[in-house]
Amino acid sequence: MDTFDTIGFLGFDVFGTVVDWRTSVARRAEPFLRRHGIDVDPSRFADEWRAEYQPSMERVRSGERAFVRLDILNRENLGRVLLRHGVEPAALPDSELADLNRAWERLDPWPDSVEGLARLKRRFAIGPISNSHIAGMMNLARFGGLPWDVIVGAEIAQTYKPRPETYLRSIEAVGLPPERAAMVAAHNDDLAAASALGLRTVFICRPREHGSEQATDLEPARDWDVVAEDLVDAARQLGC
Repeated sequence: MDTFDTIGFLGFDVFGTVVDWRTSVARRAEPFLRRHGIDVDPSRFADEWRAEYQPSMERVRSGERAFVRLDILNRENLGRVLLRHGVEPAALPDSELADLNRAWERLDPWPDSVEGLARLKRRFAIGPISNSHIAGMMNLARFGGLPWDVIVGAEIAQTYKPRPETYLRSIEAVGLPPERAAMVAAHNDDLAAASALGLRTVFICRPREHGSEQATDLEPARDWDVVAEDLVDAARQLGC
């Protein structure tokens, strides 16, 4: 694709685009919930935990709170969800809570992800522009075999997407101007924020990220530069 001839770096959203967070978190939460008699469906528990994600980051984005890493926010959010189900986090072993929180670093890639990334890597440098922290992305990459060249994102920028700094400081860190980078994501709002800064855009269809009743991001909201069924299809369209 000629429009990508000058592109040197592909930045990836990870949660939902590259890995299946919902199924993975539910699977790891299930024995914890059963062990402690918490009567909630594991998939619903994963959804409730994820629902705290954006509100907790918004406090940082708005300046209400200084930047803290996503693993810290996730641990706080876990406590809020447990309280909602009548469980006092302080009454549970800290080691178990810490282990459950690491579920976000043990997420299964979608079936096409590793092959698609490996193919894209033949032509482009690749790495996450994620709201996760560097250690979390490193651990997730080792768990799932994700072949990143570099890890950038929120911890580099000290703020969270879709704040412009998250994209711009990440691209600056890999030594390129925005027009020589592209954002790859399954979320239209992520691509809109990147596009406004001059990045090219690749939309990946993930209609089951939120389960069978997903109602968001089922299709591209705009005429993105590339619209692909999955990462293997994106690699094919980009000549990889």
